[in-house]
Amino acid sequence: MTQSLEQARERAEALRSELEAHNYRYYVLDEPTITDFEYDQMIRELEELEKQYPSLATPYSPTQRVGGRPKEGFSTVRHLTQMLSLANAFNGGELQDFDRRVRQTLPGETVEYVVEQKIDGLAVSLYYENGVFVRGATRGDGETGEDITENLKTIRSVPLRLRRPLPALEVRGEAYMPKEAFARLNEARDETGEPLFANPRNAAAGTLRQLDPKITASRHLALFAYEIGYNSDLDLQEHVKTLELLQELGFKVAQGYQVFSAIDEVVEYCQTWHNKRFNLTYAVDGMVLKVNSLSQRQMLGATMKSPRWAIAYKFPPEQAVSVVKNIFVRVGRTGVLTPGAELEPVKLAGTTVTRATLHNEDIIKEKDIRVGDHVLVQKAGDIIPEVLAVLTQERTGQETPWSMPAQCPSCGSQVERAQGESAVRCPNMACPAKLWEELIHFVSRNAMDIAGLGPAVTGQLLAAGLVHDPADLYALRYDDLVKIERMGSKSAQNLLEAIDASRANPLSRLIFALGIRHVGERAAKILAERYESLQALMEARQEELTEIPEIGPKIAASIVSFFESVQNRQVVDKLIQAGVNTASEKDDQAGEKPLAGKVFVITGTLEDFTRQAAGELIEKLGGKVTSSVSRSTDYVVVGEKPGSKYDKAVALGVTILSEEEFKELTAGD
Repeated sequence: MTQSLEQARERAEALRSELEAHNYRYYVLDEPTITDFEYDQMIRELEELEKQYPSLATPYSPTQRVGGRPKEGFSTVRHLTQMLSLANAFNGGELQDFDRRVRQTLPGETVEYVVEQKIDGLAVSLYYENGVFVRGATRGDGETGEDITENLKTIRSVPLRLRRPLPALEVRGEAYMPKEAFARLNEARDETGEPLFANPRNAAAGTLRQLDPKITASRHLALFAYEIGYNSDLDLQEHVKTLELLQELGFKVAQGYQVFSAIDEVVEYCQTWHNKRFNLTYAVDGMVLKVNSLSQRQMLGATMKSPRWAIAYKFPPEQAVSVVKNIFVRVGRTGVLTPGAELEPVKLAGTTVTRATLHNEDIIKEKDIRVGDHVLVQKAGDIIPEVLAVLTQERTGQETPWSMPAQCPSCGSQVERAQGESAVRCPNMACPAKLWEELIHFVSRNAMDIAGLGPAVTGQLLAAGLVHDPADLYALRYDDLVKIERMGSKSAQNLLEAIDASRANPLSRLIFALGIRHVGERAAKILAERYESLQALMEARQEELTEIPEIGPKIAASIVSFFESVQNRQVVDKLIQAGVNTASEKDDQAGEKPLAGKVFVITGTLEDFTRQAAGELIEKLGGKVTSSVSRSTDYVVVGEKPGSKYDKAVALGVTILSEEEFKELTAGD
């Protein structure tokens, strides 16, 4: 049944309110009341409504958390109130010195302190107008910071609309990466040979400065609110009340804060968290001590850099000495060989550590780590054990130097190391150590999209010896599948149908599914448009590939290297024999696309299109959308409140289109 615009508007607002309530229960209260599937179904319904009626999309809609296109850089914004950094204390005596200074400034007054966890993340400022999130920024120099609004929108614990509208509110918070997300991110970077983040704070900072919000969203950051910087009409007297209000408004606040009136109690409380912090799901590198009374804070004031009413108590680093019993090598999905140390068991950061990452061959050589060495071990961000240094004074002469094996320890293939890279790789696509994760990628939604072939079933197929490379999926039979645990007759038939249907997928999906290093979905589409078949791509020379727009030398070299592998060519031959489509997508639209070769920039708010929908329409008609105006720009599509891009287009003499003119230009689609 088709809904009227008014019915759709009412339903969309109802969905938004319900989704916001579920977000609050899940991310703030930790009390979810619906399943992820039910939440996803509601999001999908809202997306469909906003797609059908673009004018219904709002800045605070849950569907707007991830922006469409990467930025070229960050603009600078000024904070409404200065963001100061905290002075540090490293022991109880320094906390007592801080307390003495406070009481000297406030003689005869009763002083209370609020003690909170010091989250190991990145301080940010969030600005709301009439209850709607409009801008977010890094601390920067305290006066100005970088505008990271779109990236902050991807954080689920950042409310896009407050639970109670306020005219103007500036909130301070700490964006952080949970331990589990940090471990997954470093594991993925480890497998692809990328440098690892040293700790969750560095990971959060690097993630929030990504120019593409989709990358930020994929890393699952979170945020704790801890302060109000500016408000237009609130009458708050105590910091504790501020924390309670923040939670009422929809923010997540770190629990475990307490109020004390005696500094000895503060010191004792801080010290109890030395080991308790290891049980948290996020990294805490200290505690923060704040004067509770906001009027007393005014009297205490601040230095040029730090408030005189707050101080950070930093925990000492957790380190231990162990012995390297052996150095082993693990092969990841992309074929990267990652060395690790087997250690004598040692207690560290609340757990017993028996293994530590050694990152790559260069680091082992730089630190001169040998089997039998006594080493200093620490946990990066209290999470990942790593060897910090070798205690060379403990050497006896019996220690054994180590070098990277010349053959893959899993399949025996000759390993490779690209010039200028630290990663050593196994090039064999059918390497058993790589195969499980390669298959998961091959069948994923954005690749060959084979429903019903999840991680568990894939593992069972490998264990049964039914699959040795992705091409073997197309040789599976009904009798093979029904023998798999929990694979019934209907499930087996559905899976076979899904596998068969995937044979007809566009070439771009197959190229992406092959898992060629550096070749993502966008590059796969460009290659499928350039080459008439996979066979033609296999024969392409590196110089030829680099002539294609958006295909740089690194991607080109990776493609050539992939198809030079005899094993990879054998897998591709099997896919061809299995009837998988290897021909380029054909353009269904007769003649040349009307916007072919034209470069567009979209600025301001359009009435009948979201920016993403307008961009997709332009690309469908052959045009290209960029984020900045230059002399090569053909058209600038202008909506309400266009900003500086409009001014630059006028200055450069670029053709400006209103939304109505844009509709006329794209009419007929």
